Amino acid sequence: MDQAHIRNFCIIAHIDHGKSTLADRLIERCGAVRGTAQEQMLDSMDIERERGITIKMAAVRLQYVAKNGETYELNLIDTPGHVDFTYEVSRALAACEGALLVVDASQGVEAQTIANASMAMNQNLEIIPVINKIDLPHADVDRVKEEIEHAVAVDCTDAIAASAKAGIGIEEVLEAIVYRIPPPKGSPDAPLRALIYDSHFDSYQGAIAYVRVKDGAVKKGDRIMMMSTGSQFEVDSTGHFSPGLTVNNGLEDGEVGFVTAAMKSIGDAQVGDTITLAGRSAQAPLPGYRKALSMVFCGLYPSGDQYEELRDAIEKLQLNDASLNFEAETSDALGFGFRCGFLGLLHMDIARERLEREFDLDLILTAPSVDYLITRTNGQSEHISNPSHFPNPHEMTKIEEPVVNATIMVPVEYVGAVMTLCQERRGTYRKTEYPTSQRVILFYTLPLGEILLDFFDKLKSSTRGYASFDYDLAGYEPADLVKVDVMLNGDVVDALSFIVHRSFSYQRGRAMVEQLRKVVPRQQYEVRVQAAIGLKVIAADTIKPYRKNVIAKCYGGDITRKRKLLEKQKEGKKRMKQIGSIELPQEAFLSVLKVAE
Repeated sequence: MDQAHIRNFCIIAHIDHGKSTLADRLIERCGAVRGTAQEQMLDSMDIERERGITIKMAAVRLQYVAKNGETYELNLIDTPGHVDFTYEVSRALAACEGALLVVDASQGVEAQTIANASMAMNQNLEIIPVINKIDLPHADVDRVKEEIEHAVAVDCTDAIAASAKAGIGIEEVLEAIVYRIPPPKGSPDAPLRALIYDSHFDSYQGAIAYVRVKDGAVKKGDRIMMMSTGSQFEVDSTGHFSPGLTVNNGLEDGEVGFVTAAMKSIGDAQVGDTITLAGRSAQAPLPGYRKALSMVFCGLYPSGDQYEELRDAIEKLQLNDASLNFEAETSDALGFGFRCGFLGLLHMDIARERLEREFDLDLILTAPSVDYLITRTNGQSEHISNPSHFPNPHEMTKIEEPVVNATIMVPVEYVGAVMTLCQERRGTYRKTEYPTSQRVILFYTLPLGEILLDFFDKLKSSTRGYASFDYDLAGYEPADLVKVDVMLNGDVVDALSFIVHRSFSYQRGRAMVEQLRKVVPRQQYEVRVQAAIGLKVIAADTIKPYRKNVIAKCYGGDITRKRKLLEKQKEGKKRMKQIGSIELPQEAFLSVLKVAE
């Protein structure tokens, strides 16, 4: 295909504004799928279909005959909309020259709309605004155009009014892609440079690299080299997505597709690497991607003897999910496992579910925490995400916690409720903007640890679901933080320890103790449940023991006989308490974590 007839573009939007449905209509209109297709054609994972969200970006090549009679090759990438998967969106944008910015005609501009549009502008992409769902009863196209121009700073004079579900405006979208998005600029005669923007692992073919060819060409039989590692491979096949993997004769400059080359090692197809030819290599690699910063950390432990299987599974998942980080760790309570870093709670939940489904594992997660910056008395600084590694107070001079710049879009009538919630979570007000008379954008600085667990749920419930929330890491700020240890009969359960602001330590410790009292199995002896900061116990309770009625056989007679039996029982319980150990069952452990959330 002549480079002038190639268009590379992606679809970006806030979650649930109709990206995947619009992609379905474009695929159907271009004839890439025969007959009646299923909904969300590009969402290949069962989890995506069940939850109705896009988790992985997905590409497809379309052939479109425009009104001028010319045939164009359209390489479409559908992207996720949730804030946790922003990294997927940023990588997709690097493979494109343009973007369709989809906005719901009834809900208008939301927080993630602004974030995604800003990323597209930073990449100097051509942005085509598409106002979707115009057939809804509450659709207001003029208001949404005004919001886009004020909040996103995108000209809406030629905005396309569409309804992906009803098939309205699809032809106009395709024509706009052809005439408004520029063709790729590459040199067919230059040495090969192809950017790996995604990859996945196949049991038979090894690592499959998804590439955008910037210069040159690649075909079966070529000897290629990874520019970051110097590893060399012979290309087994090349192809494109239609929507499945379709083998072709080669990929040329400007095209998007995949390359297989018997890359058996997980690290052979690293996202952001540049592929070149071994015999005629390029001078400089393409600019890769800024490494994703993990925001949420938790321990992942196999419930049985599956440590090796879990390690292999996480390595394979990391190839498919470049933002996942992990390192080995051990716990006195749970044994051998991994400390994993995620971009958010939804990312953590999706990764756990994928590990359990795709690799048949049974996992236990510890309570999520964030990455703290500790300055020790000797002046050294270190990052700590595991509460069990938290040093004693006399060994530290300063503790800093991560903070985020939060953007909250909300109708005017709910501003008071949102500001109250942010103040309760130790937020610092920055400014307010009014994109329209009915909508407000609130800007706050919030501690990341305070928005981890239930902040989004509370935000939605206090605004009847109308608020949208987006955030990005703003750095570290000093805070008065303490580690709360949870103890059973004086023994610290390291997997249940947590770090919290001193002002909230009593409430969290009390809640943890009360829940443990309900779920820890009763023993033959009394069990003390305590929450403590250092040596100071801040909350305590007891689990009463089972008691056998040893004097049931005594009827009548002298009281000394009964006393002797009771004393004997008392001594036995004391001895059991000294040598007994309490095992926290999985069910109890998980229910305690739910209470922590």
